[in-house]
Amino acid sequence: MAAATSIMRAQQIVLGAVDAVLRPLGLTFARYEALVLLSFTRNGSLPMGKMGQRLMIHPTSVTNIIDRLSDAGLVERVPHPADRRATLAQITGEGRALVGRATMAVNAVRFGVGELDENEQLTIVQLVRTLRQRVGDFEATPTS
Repeated sequence: MAAATSIMRAQQIVLGAVDAVLRPLGLTFARYEALVLLSFTRNGSLPMGKMGQRLMIHPTSVTNIIDRLSDAGLVERVPHPADRRATLAQITGEGRALVGRATMAVNAVRFGVGELDENEQLTIVQLVRTLRQRVGDFEATPTS
């Protein structure tokens, strides 16, 4: 119980710090993550299935996130040029501008984990990744 309670309280602390700076921008952390991912791609787009793999979230969650970002004019759905069955999520100019402002905001609060040094942060990432993989939250890949 101590481990579960500690994880839940830490999640509340981190999410509270990050949400406090993203909320005024009209974003949640999940939407921010999706915008960052798209902004880092060569052409600003990815197949939605690939987004789920890279964000380590369920495909249904990706659809929900992209729906919200699309409604806000931050991304658009476009047909995949080589696979008619696939849809790409593509960041818009407005999305790029917002992700830049949002990144400055979350960096200012150090993503809510600024009280931990780099090694402590890495330890948390590794432990939580192990838990998530073992319960099937996402498929382990060589780069995850």
